[in-house]
Amino acid sequence: MKITNEIFYVGVNDHESDLFEGQYIIPNGMAYNSYVITDEKIAVMDTVDKNFTDEWLANIKSVLNDREPDYLVIHHMEPDHSANIAAFMNIYKNTLIVSSLKAFTMMKNFFGTDYNDRRIVVSENDTLELGKHTLTFMTAPMVHWPEVIVSYDSTDKVLFSADAFGKFGAIDTDEDWACEARRYYFGIVGKYGVQVQMLLKKAAKLDIDIICPLHGPVLNENIKYYIGLYNTWSSYEAEKDGIVITYTSVYGNTEKAVKLLAEKLTEKGCPKASVFDLARCDMAEAVEDAFKYNKLVLATTTYNGDVFPFMKEFINHLTEKNYQNRTVAFIENGSWAPTAAKVMAKMLENSKNLIFAENSVKIMSSVSDENLAQIDALADELLKN
Repeated sequence: MKITNEIFYVGVNDHESDLFEGQYIIPNGMAYNSYVITDEKIAVMDTVDKNFTDEWLANIKSVLNDREPDYLVIHHMEPDHSANIAAFMNIYKNTLIVSSLKAFTMMKNFFGTDYNDRRIVVSENDTLELGKHTLTFMTAPMVHWPEVIVSYDSTDKVLFSADAFGKFGAIDTDEDWACEARRYYFGIVGKYGVQVQMLLKKAAKLDIDIICPLHGPVLNENIKYYIGLYNTWSSYEAEKDGIVITYTSVYGNTEKAVKLLAEKLTEKGCPKASVFDLARCDMAEAVEDAFKYNKLVLATTTYNGDVFPFMKEFINHLTEKNYQNRTVAFIENGSWAPTAAKVMAKMLENSKNLIFAENSVKIMSSVSDENLAQIDALADELLKN
């Protein structure tokens, strides 16, 4: 795929894997992106997953026109992008690797060599002259590994953004970018909002027409939209007004309360009420919506003096990714000693800027008339604030 007159896409689509990083479902596959800049000197930008070596090498060969690459630029050492470094370097004996010093340390770990005699170490604001094109490098530590760099081609105004601005899904599928990019971001990068903000400040100084990420489609229009979403996500601000209700239920009573609350919210004009059964849903989607909207209801049973395991896992996902700046409400259930609300509040005590609803719902085994009044009051409070 031709991106500009001298920049070509040589990545691959993965429709074989069912999980990404061993945990995120990818029903529409995954793209592992790589690019070639053809100039007086040729730069190949990153490699791909180990299962696509032959396809990737063939893609590169198809745009080289019998030339050999001068440089292999490695922005990120995660194996879905770096697995074919050794295979590539064994074929192209005169190519130099361009990467960060920490990346070369990782290469030693992965491949048994740090390519000391075939490398160029780059850091902040270092440049690589290809002819008409000049690459300027910027460090992006913990977006989302410590060795990450990004590069900017000032000729075609292209940002090679590593994992930033990536998404789940192969690029030969048609789907909404924001949904799968959001799930990708909060699943993988979400913990590192401060570091993403630092990268965005660097990007703000650049004139960017095209973003070439390591996953997902090349972004070549409405760049401000994508950068704006990344700014919102990495600031931990809500995108939209809405209420997410997440629950676990053993015998259906907590589920009944959740459905009654969702119905009340809809009746009262709630703009969006998303409901997730944490035992059955894709938890990454529940996490995604918890960050997308500004209010969250946590509903679960007391379980062994604690909370039900799926709820504990969900809250751990939130706190690990610095969940903050939201309104949170509780529904708890317990036949003799309900403690779930107390446990959940404790789990969230280090989360910043959370407002806890004054109203809550305490179910003693099954939904009572008193609970119906509590649900109504909670709905009113959530919609009022």
